[in-house]
Amino acid sequence: MHRYIPSTSAEQQELLKSIGANSIEDLFVDIPSNLRFKGDLNIGEGLSELELTKHIQELANKNESGLTCFMGAGAYDHFSPSVINHIALRQEFFTAYTPYQPEISQGTVTAIFEFQTMMSRLTGMEVTNASMYDGQTATAEAVALACENTKRSKIVVSAGLGKDTIEVIKTADETKGIEIIVAPLKDGATDIEATKALMGDDVAGLVVKSPNFFGIVEDLGALEAVAHSDKKSMFIVNTDPSSLGILKAPGEFGADVVVGEAQTLGIPMSFGGPYLGFLSVNKKLVRKIPGRVVGQSTDAEGNRAFVLTLQAREQHIRRYKATSNICSNQGLIMLMATIYMSLMGEQGLKEVATQSMQKAHYAYEKLVATGKFKPMFPGKPFFKEFALVADADVKKINEELLKSGILGGYELGKDYAEYGNGVLIAVTEKRTKEEIDELVRIMEAI
Repeated sequence: MHRYIPSTSAEQQELLKSIGANSIEDLFVDIPSNLRFKGDLNIGEGLSELELTKHIQELANKNESGLTCFMGAGAYDHFSPSVINHIALRQEFFTAYTPYQPEISQGTVTAIFEFQTMMSRLTGMEVTNASMYDGQTATAEAVALACENTKRSKIVVSAGLGKDTIEVIKTADETKGIEIIVAPLKDGATDIEATKALMGDDVAGLVVKSPNFFGIVEDLGALEAVAHSDKKSMFIVNTDPSSLGILKAPGEFGADVVVGEAQTLGIPMSFGGPYLGFLSVNKKLVRKIPGRVVGQSTDAEGNRAFVLTLQAREQHIRRYKATSNICSNQGLIMLMATIYMSLMGEQGLKEVATQSMQKAHYAYEKLVATGKFKPMFPGKPFFKEFALVADADVKKINEELLKSGILGGYELGKDYAEYGNGVLIAVTEKRTKEEIDELVRIMEAI
């Protein structure tokens, strides 16, 4: 038997015989032949452990690492204190599956309880669940929640969510019979008048993002009024939690559901994942949220203890009425965010947000002052990310920056033909004045 294949040929034949199949091919007869791959996979010969280690290292070495990052568009280079890994990688946490059972894992359920509590305070909401896969799937879950709660099948989503998030919503929710209507932007922010025209008494809610994909802080007060122009319609806000150290919480604007990507809370970018979604609601919706909620109680001896309080949407009860199959959480990544928030505290989160915003505005002003870059959305408030229109080709600019060890901005023209030679630049608290000045010097010279 091969070390990577758990059954021998003889065992496979025995298994096939026991179920009345003549070959492995017989197991796939229900799949039309024109959809099935024929031939051998091009994966090469088997390798020894030593050969495999060398091969993987060669592949890893092809990645650029150690770059000074000004790329955002959904993943951000914030500082992650080393103590996060020291705690998260302890063996009692670092398991293949989140050990929920409270009688054997008080540490895990306590961490979830703390995560829920801190995220609720940060978003200004009453309840947060144990976490979601990522910000995009959390947004899709919020859409399904709104439609289930209002018994309506239309939802309006702002184009400011970004194309990737809207595609995830469509993939996850259109199969449930939900109609996704995209509200346009005006000068980079949600077009309030156009959005008003899209709302109606058959719409379950309005989904916006602030700061939005282009970094602009949306007018949540005005958008809340649009969302709640019909009493049943719900207001869903996708937000970057790192911005909430200085920006007013969505809950204070009357949001019914707050979701987002929490990678910005001390979780490394890690080439794109795994990341961490969160979903917060007001108490009246607590029985409609996906996933799990940990609550505080006391044990038989009266000691403080934590238990899985609510899991009404998974495999136990209401199984056939559930609109979501989510029944788990991103346990380890949730733990990392919890450690980060515990370390930073209210003052630390405020400091991270303030530095990110101030440094982004410094970079913006320096680049515009070169005369080679123009604001794409002049006058619009932004947090740590901003869009510019370049005189030179953005791809060429990024190639030159890469030669100096700098990862440049997101090329908007790749996904947004209407924004032509636009570039989206993100600046976090990690960037120094010297790094920003070097970015400006190189971009100005091209």
